[in-house]
Amino acid sequence: MAYAAFRSIGAYVPEKILTNSDLSKMVDTSDEWITKRTGIKERHIAADTEFTSDLGVKAAQKALDRSGVALEDIDLVVTATISPDYFCMPSTATVIANKLGIKGATAFDITAACTGFIYAISIAKAFIESGMKKNVLIVGAEKLSAITDYTDRGTCILFGDGAGSAVISATNNKDEAIIDIHTGADGEYADLLMTPNGGTGSAHDSLEGEAANCFMQMKGNETFKVAVRTLTKDVKEILEDNNIKSEDIKHFIPHQANLRIIKAVGDALNMREDQVVITVEKYGNTSGASIPMAINDLYESGKLQAGEMMLLDAFGGGLTWGSALIPFAPTK
Repeated sequence: MAYAAFRSIGAYVPEKILTNSDLSKMVDTSDEWITKRTGIKERHIAADTEFTSDLGVKAAQKALDRSGVALEDIDLVVTATISPDYFCMPSTATVIANKLGIKGATAFDITAACTGFIYAISIAKAFIESGMKKNVLIVGAEKLSAITDYTDRGTCILFGDGAGSAVISATNNKDEAIIDIHTGADGEYADLLMTPNGGTGSAHDSLEGEAANCFMQMKGNETFKVAVRTLTKDVKEILEDNNIKSEDIKHFIPHQANLRIIKAVGDALNMREDQVVITVEKYGNTSGASIPMAINDLYESGKLQAGEMMLLDAFGGGLTWGSALIPFAPTK
């Protein structure tokens, strides 16, 4: 039986930085107010000429270079995004594959919001362990500035742009294998975090007109409560299912949505401060890109070593959630 191994990581953020001070000149807010409630100090914003696929390509190229896997050996590309290049088609995954020079591989997008990267890992694992694919490129890429209402201080302070990518490959070594992944969803809570306009589910005169006003909307307090409860429960379950204790986790890498959520979940799981990876202060919430961006920061700082256990955890619009137990298994 083939197992799936997490071989490499890469990330990219645009050059432009939008600080809390900048936002205070746009809406009724302040650096103190934003920092206290979210822990965010700044976020990166893509240029008008940068598409989600461009961000994804730059992150993917790093992951590919570090993996040692040749382009012609990539047989599946999965992109997790809620801000695709095009409203319906083609998928951003096919655009990324083409820009990278990957020809003939299966390619498609998934829409699981902030849980998207974990969903993508689960898809890669399933394809590899079934024997259908051998090398999978997964990308979490977002240009959230394109769907953010910068007159709404409840949401515009949260979101940024960026991309992260990983190569998942087949291995015969069980010690390198992704251990377990939990994913789930409950559409009953869909209205807590959504983009309500632009699709066939909303009344419209034209899809073009609605898509132009397709901004994210969030019920902040309700989302916070559900997120903490759901994330804590999901992580406890995946640890119990695999007979792993929280103190045995080297790196707890949660979705970087809000520092208050991260700390609340970490405390509930009895995670030490040195176990919890936090990057939200400099990137904000980058949805499906936030976990791979955080892994990449850990890797580039020299703190992520071969064989170390990562526990990933995310919660997003849908509502979706997921967690994963993954040893880092870079190509030797």
